[in-house]
Amino acid sequence: MANHNSNKNLIILGAGGHGHVVKEVAEAMGIFNKIDFLDDNSNEAIGLCSENSKFIDEYTHAIPAFGNNKLRMEWIEKLEKNKFQIPTLIHPTAYISPSATVSLGTVVEAKAIVNTNSKIGKGSIISIGTIIDHDATIGYGCHIDCGAVVKSSCIIAELSKINSGQVIEYNSLKG
Repeated sequence: MANHNSNKNLIILGAGGHGHVVKEVAEAMGIFNKIDFLDDNSNEAIGLCSENSKFIDEYTHAIPAFGNNKLRMEWIEKLEKNKFQIPTLIHPTAYISPSATVSLGTVVEAKAIVNTNSKIGKGSIISIGTIIDHDATIGYGCHIDCGAVVKSSCIIAELSKINSGQVIEYNSLKG
């Protein structure tokens, strides 16, 4: 079994565009000693996604970086079963209110805002420049794409995709 106190290394499943964004967010946080990819179709990966359990002794943390919401949530479950710690990754330029909650496996990208009393569900993607206003609830496995605005008190259903630039009005996507 891995000694989780000896290292803080991150393995990212998926070396595509979103995977590289996730890597840059993790690098900007400055808390991981080493960051590598697993991917089924990339020569920059150190192995296949299905081989993740082979890396538990070297990598304490793992996160899937797939744009497909359902697939991302399935992989979070697999990684948890394989005893990886699932990090929450928040870019240093993002604003997260002290009263907001951002759940495990979520990636909050640069310049995003998560305002007062908002709740972000497990495994979500809060893309660059997104605004989540006060008292909003984002269900698990959501992707709020770049520049989208979720106005105050909105409830976004699990596994939803909000497109770039979209403005979500009060309760327009209630789960």
